[in-house]
Amino acid sequence: MDLIQSFSVDHTKIIPGIFTSRVDSVGQDTVTTYDIRLKKPNREPVIDVAAMHSLEHIIATFLRNDADWKDEVIYWGPMGCLTGFYLILKGNRSPREIYDLVLNAFKSVEAADEVPGAAPVNCGHYLMHNLPMAKWYASEFAGYLEENSGNGKIFEYPKAERLVTDDGKHFYDS
Repeated sequence: MDLIQSFSVDHTKIIPGIFTSRVDSVGQDTVTTYDIRLKKPNREPVIDVAAMHSLEHIIATFLRNDADWKDEVIYWGPMGCLTGFYLILKGNRSPREIYDLVLNAFKSVEAADEVPGAAPVNCGHYLMHNLPMAKWYASEFAGYLEENSGNGKIFEYPKAERLVTDDGKHFYDS
């Protein structure tokens, strides 16, 4: 069984940033999945679940209403490890090309007076939101992006080497 692409990233070396996770062809179209990583995996505390949920709602609403990007957005959602989000867009742009979109999405959280869709009719767990903490995480990440905009490492995944045994099998197959 092949290791999926997102597991081939060296999670001991990844830093917060905007990364291309995968590029797929869907019929005649190309879609790109981006890893929007807020926390260093296995080294920093993960994002609070309720704040993560609020960030999901607020930023999904921002992305799907942005005049320049709304028709390109396919998906915005949290990573199971709670260290970041996945953004899926039509087309294939470099992480640098979506930098302003991501930065503006996180900056938009500060202006939120409420979490959109945080009602029983709209949300599967409407009580699990934390707007103040969502604002804190968003501000922290937006500041980080601004401070590191010239650092190419926030746009390039560190790749993991797949160990191969003496008989040519990948380590997990041996």
